[in-house]
Amino acid sequence: MARGEGRKTRQAGTFGTVQQLPSGRYRAMYYGPDRRRYKAPTTFRAKADARGWLALRQAEIISKAWTPPEAAPKITRTTFADYARNWIKQRDLKQHTREHYEVLLERHLISPFGSLPLSSITVDDVRGWYATFATETPTLRSHTYGLLRTILGTAASDGKISSNPCLIRGAGTTKRVKKIRPATLPEIEKITTEMPEQYQAMILLAAWCALRFGELTELRRKDIVLTTTVDLEGETVHMGVIRVERAVVRVDDGYLVTTPKSDAGTRDVAIPPHLVPVIHDHLAVHVDGGPDALLFPAAHGRHLAPATLYRQFYKARVAADRPDLRFHDLRHSGAVLAAATGATLAELMARLGHSTPQAAMRYQHAAQGRDQAIAAALSKIALGQ
Repeated sequence: MARGEGRKTRQAGTFGTVQQLPSGRYRAMYYGPDRRRYKAPTTFRAKADARGWLALRQAEIISKAWTPPEAAPKITRTTFADYARNWIKQRDLKQHTREHYEVLLERHLISPFGSLPLSSITVDDVRGWYATFATETPTLRSHTYGLLRTILGTAASDGKISSNPCLIRGAGTTKRVKKIRPATLPEIEKITTEMPEQYQAMILLAAWCALRFGELTELRRKDIVLTTTVDLEGETVHMGVIRVERAVVRVDDGYLVTTPKSDAGTRDVAIPPHLVPVIHDHLAVHVDGGPDALLFPAAHGRHLAPATLYRQFYKARVAADRPDLRFHDLRHSGAVLAAATGATLAELMARLGHSTPQAAMRYQHAAQGRDQAIAAALSKIALGQ
């Protein structure tokens, strides 16, 4: 046997030949109906995998579905690192998302896969990596696997590889480790009163209007529309709408004003009437006069950093005997309160700015004016308590 050659094995009654390479991996070869010899486009970690590939080729020959490999798309020798970096560079992504993908790629995917040619990455390679990667941090694990699957899925669609080796069912999703317990009305009230005055309205809007932190910290005076009318019974009715059109995210070089998290995130949210006087007072006392003045600025006048708010929020939640409550859980609390009014799924999605994998759901619109009814019902809940 010449130096560098692997050991060939051919079992009686089997199709094709399996060769073990010096690297320990296996190469599969066979003779096609045209009496020419063909090799598998990639090597295999286990001998059984190489035999499995040969069995598929034999089945194609028997069923008359076999075509010469030259007729199939050619497999690229591009490394995963080169392809993945170009993949991110060529995608139309928000800056925050792009930075997130770059961190996942460079910290967690380049080391195990970066130097490998795309066509050499097998199902076994992916399963072996996933079995030990970030088992204690399920969100990181699912996000990283999801990115790997998407990149290789594009490579397969482009004909760079024969198929996507990411076949682990459910690996791209994660289950909530801890069930959220919504804040009760007394807890919301206690947290609000324990916060500094300039942030009390922020707590109320997070809880009653279910706004995200990035949406709240980018709200400006021009985004709040307050009106007062007199109904048929002569009673004064306060109404208000928040126009959610932007959000702010933290990026490497500071803060970036962008669009909301999804297309559905751009929306008008009716303010529960019992909050309108609070918002009116907040605008008068804590917000500058210009239309672009931030509702909840930092002391220096620019965007509020999460850490700045959280220092106060953590103390307030302890006072409310809810040390487990995260700021984002206030949004969840608002969703539960809105659902308690009897709002339909489509109405809740419109109010919360949610989108789902079901494309048809994006075209469901809340009935015109129904959001105001939801907001009024929310105030009834508050007054009833």
